[in-house]
Amino acid sequence: MTLEQALKEAISGEVRFGDGDRALYASDSSNYRHVPRGLVLPQTVEEIAACVEICNRHNTPIVHRGGGTGLAGQTVGPGAVIIDSSKYCRGIVSLDPDARLATVEPGCVLDDLRSAASQHGLTFGPDPATHNHCTLGGMIGNNSCGVHSIMAGRTLDNVQSLEIMTADGVRMTLGKTGETERTRLFARPGREGQIWRDLWALQQTHADLVRQHTPHIPRLVSGYRLEQLLPENGFNVARALVGSESTCVTVLRATLNLIPDPKKQLIVAGFDTMAHAADSIPAVLATGPVACEAMDDRLVGYMKKEDFRTDALEDLPAGEAWLLIEAGGEDDEAACNKAEEICTHLRRLKHLASCRIVEDQTAVTDLWKIRKAGLGATAWVPGMDNATWPGWEDSAVHPDRIGEYTRKLRTLLNDYDYDAAMYGHFGDGLIHMRVNFGLDDAGEVVKFRRFIEDAASLVISLGGTLSGEHGDGQARSELLPSMYGPDMMEAFANFKAIWDPDNLMNPGNIIRPRKLDADLRFGPSYRPEPRETVFQFPDQGGDFRGAAIRCVGVGECRRMSGGTMCPSYRATKEEKHSTRGRARLFQEMLQGNPVRDGWRAEPVREALDLCLSCKACKHECPVNVDMATYKAEFYHHYYQGRLRPPVHYAVGNIPLAARLGSYIPALANFAAGQRWAKKLVGIHPERQVPRLAQRSFRSRWSGTREGRMGRVILWTDTFNNYFSPQVLEATANVLAQTGYSVEIPKKHLCCGRPFYDFGMLSRARRHLHRLMDALAPLLEDENSFIVGTEPSCITVFRDELPGIFPDDPRAKRLSERSMMLGDFLTRHTDYTPPDIEGRIMMHGHCHHKTVLGIQADADLIRRTGADVEVLDSGCCGMAGSFGYETEKYSHSVDIANQVLLPAIRGKAREDILVANGFSCRSQVADLAQADALTLPELLSRPLEERQP
Repeated sequence: MTLEQALKEAISGEVRFGDGDRALYASDSSNYRHVPRGLVLPQTVEEIAACVEICNRHNTPIVHRGGGTGLAGQTVGPGAVIIDSSKYCRGIVSLDPDARLATVEPGCVLDDLRSAASQHGLTFGPDPATHNHCTLGGMIGNNSCGVHSIMAGRTLDNVQSLEIMTADGVRMTLGKTGETERTRLFARPGREGQIWRDLWALQQTHADLVRQHTPHIPRLVSGYRLEQLLPENGFNVARALVGSESTCVTVLRATLNLIPDPKKQLIVAGFDTMAHAADSIPAVLATGPVACEAMDDRLVGYMKKEDFRTDALEDLPAGEAWLLIEAGGEDDEAACNKAEEICTHLRRLKHLASCRIVEDQTAVTDLWKIRKAGLGATAWVPGMDNATWPGWEDSAVHPDRIGEYTRKLRTLLNDYDYDAAMYGHFGDGLIHMRVNFGLDDAGEVVKFRRFIEDAASLVISLGGTLSGEHGDGQARSELLPSMYGPDMMEAFANFKAIWDPDNLMNPGNIIRPRKLDADLRFGPSYRPEPRETVFQFPDQGGDFRGAAIRCVGVGECRRMSGGTMCPSYRATKEEKHSTRGRARLFQEMLQGNPVRDGWRAEPVREALDLCLSCKACKHECPVNVDMATYKAEFYHHYYQGRLRPPVHYAVGNIPLAARLGSYIPALANFAAGQRWAKKLVGIHPERQVPRLAQRSFRSRWSGTREGRMGRVILWTDTFNNYFSPQVLEATANVLAQTGYSVEIPKKHLCCGRPFYDFGMLSRARRHLHRLMDALAPLLEDENSFIVGTEPSCITVFRDELPGIFPDDPRAKRLSERSMMLGDFLTRHTDYTPPDIEGRIMMHGHCHHKTVLGIQADADLIRRTGADVEVLDSGCCGMAGSFGYETEKYSHSVDIANQVLLPAIRGKAREDILVANGFSCRSQVADLAQADALTLPELLSRPLEERQP
């Protein structure tokens, strides 16, 4: 029986050995690529154990994976079976607030545990930037730390016990072990007793060596934690395994310590230089903060170039480097008093440029987002010769030496003509940075290796560690002998051999490592052929190859709440349905092995099938991966010369169908509602097809409404024109109050939204030419605008149009002058909204939130005096035709039920729901049997009520 067959017989979870799945897991967030043998997603912890046992029987290496955000290459392995616990094994087994303990499965997401613990005023202390999607199993594997490690320590310091399994099937529960317990365990028969005896003998033999060669720094992560086996540390075998990167055992369950979660108050301190900020760290730590993070002017400059949260960046106080310092206390008053104390202390420092307490919570949130977005913000910097890469991204020294290390590391970067922003956990002596290594050139790879070796020598000379957070993996394991020496490396090798004598657990990491400059996924051997595309990808030099590698694997698209990205992942918890997973498959498509057939690659099509083209990734992804555009481009090539699904033709031709149906709307509505008609075009039988109005808006239009301020062309989009003309009528009424002349295009024009969503890009390009011919002449006057109410239409002008015609001045003009009603009223008029009483809930269409921005609409509604709640409701799940399609209906319902529908069901009868998107209103009507108003309808209602 083959390995694949054995796994499928043994577990009810998913066993995948196909080319697409192997390609999907061939890389993580590191520089390395290894195609695995297969992938397993066990449904229970017992199934994890069964997988390990079967892999051992078939002599196959095992790599464990949680969030897949490893930056050192420890979650990929050539020819290995990857066991991904993040889809099913996510449970909190128990939580005891009195004992301050929680037991979790390895796939449990950190924020899920923190959310549960917060109900009791507790938290799990370590909190890396990926806290909303990283798993506890991955944190244990890496010995993760995070922002609050000066308060809470590393993951190691917060582990009470581990339930583990060796590759050869021994299951044990490990923790601190006293003398009586040791005697009992040493007497155990067979392999388990031997493990206990061998571990004790190892520490007895090497105790003095371990004491002598283990750096005494807070962020020690590199190597194995043999010091935890020493008698003075309680012979804590569980903690000795934390940070072993699954090279020794499989963690089945973990019991973790919880700590009180203090109230916090943020202080921002500016310094003359980054080195001066680093010099201040001992003085800052003497005040007892709960967090102390740093970022330099390069990082801020990169963010400004990328137009990243510019408002928050402008709020930074004077200085060229900043410390974000958090004061903690039992209550808000204690935290504020502590913050004042810290500020008073800091103001005595010589090179302090500014210091202030940040009281506004929105500003606090935005400042922390700036710091936590460091990896994404430094990945693709406009104007930098090369992309930046990990490799020397988390070295650490004692906090007392961080100033010295900062200066010497900057000198080393300059010597190699490298550039890098510095930021990180300076309170623990750790520096984060991504460096523009230029790994695609053989000569540059040689230079890269020399730099890494010199950087290692530097940090070791200062008593530091190669890794203070992300682990060793392939990036640093080769350098461990220079840090620890041959005798300690022999002790490390013995430690691994005790657990894993057959070297099946994540081989090639820590012990007998692979070369740090080998297996580079975008190294000199990565030479994909140029691809001719319809979209021009101006941000990537007009090259799809650059766009495809934009994803750096942060995994923010795998979060389950907050924002909009990524709706399909939230519904399925499948890596291939995340933005990252799809981006990885595009990279593998360009590699050509194991994903073959280029634009006709089935694994890529399957992964894109559930993409809603919501565009949330373009805004919320830290590196702005634009999966909706990638999908459209792929579909364009994939379906060339092929029949498409019926729904593509039906929805793609909706402007024509709606126009014809408008002549006989009753008959058209009757036919569209029939089950046979739905089946014919692939619409789910439970869906209600939108009904044509008796008269379209254009047929009602009485002519231009004159004004003196300028000219507004009201965009009469297909859906509102034919299906909900009252929306356009309300828009015209509101615009008439602005003093602008209001007119509509002489003939009906459609933005062609379905063309882009379905990848009908040849038609889209021709269509956009016609739109520019018709509309550009109307906008020659600087005081002329196109104003619409349907976000997906205005997004075509703002996004797809310049993406296809980046050098056409007409496209630029249309893009700049097209806007939603709220933006127009706020930016170009002195319009005063009517008074409205009551409570208003606002749901933003995905394109509106992520491309256009809904702030103007929200501000406008607040000016009515109403009590406004902007729902953090993600995607409604309809997304054009997506929610209508038979195969996607259940996913559409799942997405809607995550936030939007529960919010609607919980609102009072008199509460008003505002939703501009036609598809959003259709979803609400269909699944919640509720009505929603658009912004213009809301604003025009008081006007209508005043009319006799």
